[in-house]
Amino acid sequence: MSRPANPVTWPEGKTAAAAFSFDIDAESAVLWQAPHVADRMSVMSHQAYGPLVGVPRLLGLLEKHRIRSTFFVPGYTAHRYPGVVRDIVAAGHEIGHHGYLHEQPTGVSAEEEAAVLDRGLDALQEVAGIRPVGYRAPMCELSWRSAALLDARGFLYDASLMDADVPYELAITPGSSRSIVEIPMQWALDDWEQYCYLPDIYGSGLIETPAKARELWQAEFEGLRVAGGCWVLTNHPFLSGRPSRAQQLDELMEHVLGCADVWVASMREIARHIRGLSLAPRSIEFPADLS
Repeated sequence: MSRPANPVTWPEGKTAAAAFSFDIDAESAVLWQAPHVADRMSVMSHQAYGPLVGVPRLLGLLEKHRIRSTFFVPGYTAHRYPGVVRDIVAAGHEIGHHGYLHEQPTGVSAEEEAAVLDRGLDALQEVAGIRPVGYRAPMCELSWRSAALLDARGFLYDASLMDADVPYELAITPGSSRSIVEIPMQWALDDWEQYCYLPDIYGSGLIETPAKARELWQAEFEGLRVAGGCWVLTNHPFLSGRPSRAQQLDELMEHVLGCADVWVASMREIARHIRGLSLAPRSIEFPADLS
């Protein structure tokens, strides 16, 4: 199969890239939009499984395979589970910003979005002693003002959009010469759509088998590998940290690492590589008035 033209070259002669990323939402995934759910002890315990059990299990997998990963952490999670976040840093992984209480940028005002970014930055600095350079919007719902807010705070990259197979420089406003690196993701490579079911909160009630989820993710990997793209898997420890799911993830990691033509890296490493290519910024225009 021929490989389409690709503006991105990868390090050391590799022809594609891959990243394993994790969103440690824990309780924050439900509390922002539905604070009353705090009264539901079973739901809260389901979310707490992530930092309490899932993260240690996943850190073991990453150590086994010697993979440097990126964990996107809401500030609330950092404050609630500081030891877990410090363990991630101590294991050599990147910490990214993921809101404070998992606030969706499209559901708040510009002032609120800016305040949430600052509050999350302060929490991660306080708990982990780091200032992240990467951001993933909660629910992957970036607002049209987010890029400029991230640039103003010194972020290197975002990982929330879905319009490309390879990372690119995203103009912070249409036509601007300033940009942040965008590392695209997609919902097909997110375990939320495969496993997440919280009664009356999220999900259809259908929980897929780990084997089916892995089959989907591996097929996407092989497709992006041929395209010379960047495969970004997004997992949540309260979902993929469960034993049978972690077992399939273990086997998927082994498969990806076994492909000698693929560069496996953290999101920060990928973003720094893209920034070094000096690509021209790409603008995304707000849709035309449909009235």
